[in-house]
Amino acid sequence: MSNSKEENGKITEYMGKRVYDFMRWRKLAAAISIALVVASLIALAVNGLKLGLDFTGGTQIEVGYEKAPKIEDVRDQLDEAGFTGAAVVRFGSDSELLIKLPPEIAEKQAAQNAREAEANDSIGDKVVAALRQHTDGRVDLRRVEMVGPQIGEELRDDGGLGMLFALVVVMAYVALRFQYKFAVGAVVALIHDVIIVLGFFAILRLDFDLTVLAAVLAVIGYSINDTIVVYDRVRENFRKVRQASPEEVINISMSQTLSRTFMTSFTTLLVLWALQFFGGELIHNFSLALIIGVVIGTFSSVYVAANLLMAMKVSKEDLMPPVREGSELDEMP
Repeated sequence: MSNSKEENGKITEYMGKRVYDFMRWRKLAAAISIALVVASLIALAVNGLKLGLDFTGGTQIEVGYEKAPKIEDVRDQLDEAGFTGAAVVRFGSDSELLIKLPPEIAEKQAAQNAREAEANDSIGDKVVAALRQHTDGRVDLRRVEMVGPQIGEELRDDGGLGMLFALVVVMAYVALRFQYKFAVGAVVALIHDVIIVLGFFAILRLDFDLTVLAAVLAVIGYSINDTIVVYDRVRENFRKVRQASPEEVINISMSQTLSRTFMTSFTTLLVLWALQFFGGELIHNFSLALIIGVVIGTFSSVYVAANLLMAMKVSKEDLMPPVREGSELDEMP
């Protein structure tokens, strides 16, 4: 291999570029991945996901203030009025709030309405009336939306099926483009990323709604794109660097794609951090899920997808095109 340099029996330079020994740390990386996945599964089993109103049903109320209120004060006022567990976030400008009430609050108020004379008052009117008692300015009711539990259940089921469908399509695509060992590595890496993102939300008890589900699906797309770039270089180098071991081929491939992977992840994280700090509370969990997914997805492209190739003993023979019977006779004059 005249295009490479070796030290201590390992390739340290190839085609004039430094080769980093990524696979040297594969056992440690595997232990970290297993620990994160196990912790996430335990959190999902014990805590479960704190599903948002999109999945559980409930009521969303948009109100407008004359002067921007403090979120903490509004939450305390709602708790005092009996709307315990209401979620309050800014919506649009600082003077507009979106109040999310769980379904049990709506049911409690409906039962109370049935007993009281003002049975025609909507839950939105009651929320605004409670808030007006604690402010000198105007509080206007902008809109009230109700999501039934049946619709929320359908959205939850459809979201789960969409995620499974995405994983199946990815596995089929990678198997057709590369080889089944690559497909297994890619899908396991994706499952690894999804479980850790979900586990993070379960541990911190953050709301999991449709925006977060969209972020998880986006993580699947981002991670598989990163993995495909690495796999493409691995396949190419298995055919070019014929005398290198699989470990050396993977190290060469990782080193060649390192700058691309780093710059892609770095620029993506810059945008996501901007959304996290300046995008408002409505997309806070969306951007957080993507930040976690990008970091974990970059890690898994190197130390899960490639690590599994090593575990399944991938070789250049796996990537050679199959020889058709009788092809030798076809090539004879």
